[in-house]
Amino acid sequence: MNKTILLDLQRRDYGEAWQLQHRLVDLRTQGRVPDVLVFVEHPHVITMGRSAKPENILSKRLPVYEVERGGDVTYHGYGQLVGYPILDLSSRGKDIKGYLRNLERTLIETLGQFGIASERIEGRTGVWIHEKKIASIGVAVRGWVTFHGFALNVSTDLSYFSTINPCGYDSAIMTSMTEQLGRQVSISEVKQPLAHAFEKAFMTQLETVSEKEITDLRNPNASRQDRRDQS
Repeated sequence: MNKTILLDLQRRDYGEAWQLQHRLVDLRTQGRVPDVLVFVEHPHVITMGRSAKPENILSKRLPVYEVERGGDVTYHGYGQLVGYPILDLSSRGKDIKGYLRNLERTLIETLGQFGIASERIEGRTGVWIHEKKIASIGVAVRGWVTFHGFALNVSTDLSYFSTINPCGYDSAIMTSMTEQLGRQVSISEVKQPLAHAFEKAFMTQLETVSEKEITDLRNPNASRQDRRDQS
């Protein structure tokens, strides 16, 4: 079974995490790192995908990023667990549709572990509970390496979705694990079940590393300097 690095950024500014994704894509393309799954929670931000319509942004009070992922407008904020898989699809049959199905499978399996029945709906992106959307998916692929990914509403303040028409829909369609379960759900209690579901869906084994270890991989000269300093 192949291994995938799990990098948990905790809370991180969207722009900084976006830049890190680009660096990881370059490293993965060069074969300098294995596949990577990034977990992160962003401060309040709006992102616009490749098919975004500006009129779907209803308020200018949050920062806005135009990015490479597919899809329309979405919101990220506290209480939302975001995952950015940096996977080389050239070793996975170059199957983008299969990749998207596995992302959906990961989220559906995770929610199921909390007793929340969810589904994918043909013709709609993300993961749904009847007519309510609990997770968004928007991906990009460069040189058969994926980036961007999914956003699962755990304890998200859903009122922030009123600043946009999420993916072109009315903001009232959005829901969260906290709303569905009627109790506060923390990001920390969702990470491990989601990691296990990801391992199962993608037939991989996650290995947690620190950001410093990733930094050393990005800058091999730095790690050599560290060794000289210690000698």
